[in-house]
Amino acid sequence: MNMYIRYGDSWWNWNDPYRQMIQSQPEGGSESVGREPNLVANSVLQREYPNIIVLRGSLDENRVALTFDDGPDIRFTPQVLDVLNKYQVNATFFQMGARAAEHTDIVRRVHAEGHAIGNHSYWHPNLTEENLGRIQWEVTSTEETLEQILGFRPRLFRPPYGALNREIAELLGEMGNTVVLWNVDSLDWKQLGTDVIADITLANTTPGSIILMHDGGDWTMDLSGTVNALDEIIPRLQQEGMEFVTIPELINVSEAK
Repeated sequence: MNMYIRYGDSWWNWNDPYRQMIQSQPEGGSESVGREPNLVANSVLQREYPNIIVLRGSLDENRVALTFDDGPDIRFTPQVLDVLNKYQVNATFFQMGARAAEHTDIVRRVHAEGHAIGNHSYWHPNLTEENLGRIQWEVTSTEETLEQILGFRPRLFRPPYGALNREIAELLGEMGNTVVLWNVDSLDWKQLGTDVIADITLANTTPGSIILMHDGGDWTMDLSGTVNALDEIIPRLQQEGMEFVTIPELINVSEAK
């Protein structure tokens, strides 16, 4: 007998072998859907709000930060963690509240293994298309979810797609957030091959770089290229004398509010 369960807007066959692989999908779709040029460049916003927005760390220290968005994902987050553990490096994970609520064991593993955790909204909308009330809900709901799991509210926030404007930047600052963007985009969200992701990242990484990667996506995305590229990126940068640190270490802020 087939038994179906409702999950969001979909019905799932309980006998389906993939039933344990169910997880919330980003509301805004995959990264390629919402990544449009902003009316105000993030580099301009960073200059206007230097105490709220960061794009990179110090140029004077050989330290870089790997960051991963859109998890926790039951397919790829554990694989990413395994590679990071292999090289004994720490990273920062910007997590969706909806997924964190479903995969609390992975959230706890991320933190237990020494990685920093940040807020990536609850449902991954493009914040520039939402009103301030919805934005506040997205941030606060994710904070509350992560506090229930980890015991603290994260200070670090990364907007989905990096989409910001002045009004949002000011709101996030008033809420006590440090907004963490990036200066190196690995383009792994385009599901490129391992060597291409590695080449793009290595060619653009310099002291102080914040590197954007992904440990989660929608069900059409295959991020194995990300996992495999880490095996090229990490040892190469270590050979060049780079140290991998978390965002709180890179920019000297606390992980919690």
